[in-house]
Amino acid sequence: MNTEKIYPRLTTTVVKSYVRQHKMRADQLSDLITSVHQALGQLGQPVTPEEVLTPAVSVRRSVHHDYVVCLDCGYRGKTLRRHIRTRHGFNRDEYLRRWGLRSDHPLTAPAYSERRSAMAKGFGFGRKSTAQATPEVSPPAAPTPVDVDQGSDATPPRRRRSRVASKSADAAKEAVA
Repeated sequence: MNTEKIYPRLTTTVVKSYVRQHKMRADQLSDLITSVHQALGQLGQPVTPEEVLTPAVSVRRSVHHDYVVCLDCGYRGKTLRRHIRTRHGFNRDEYLRRWGLRSDHPLTAPAYSERRSAMAKGFGFGRKSTAQATPEVSPPAAPTPVDVDQGSDATPPRRRRSRVASKSADAAKEAVA
């Protein structure tokens, strides 16, 4: 059979049937004809297999206590989020979907997460302040008179200074000395 004569006839038949059932603008018609013609031209040809991905390491061995391994290239690091974004161009969800991983698969080393969690708890993050914690607080005690001696052992609380204030204070001490 001569495919040059059959494909145009089949293309016109398919396009005509489609246009009868669907509303289209005139500028969309040429795209429809092209796509139908290409689809008919590919009939009977073997299907090209999709790219089979082979991970650099097995999924089980990709998460260690101190590091995690990128399945694309084998990169070892504490976190993979920046690596997969800059090196491979994926976000977290695309990377997990590409390798068929669960949504709770870690992209951060467990030891690193534990260390950051302990540091945050040490700074007091995640706790409510004392003013917010208990709204039903007893009324404040009466203020003490200023001229009463509280005791010679008491030292005033130390205040933290910013770096700029600390540097200027150090410079002033050196100038005086």
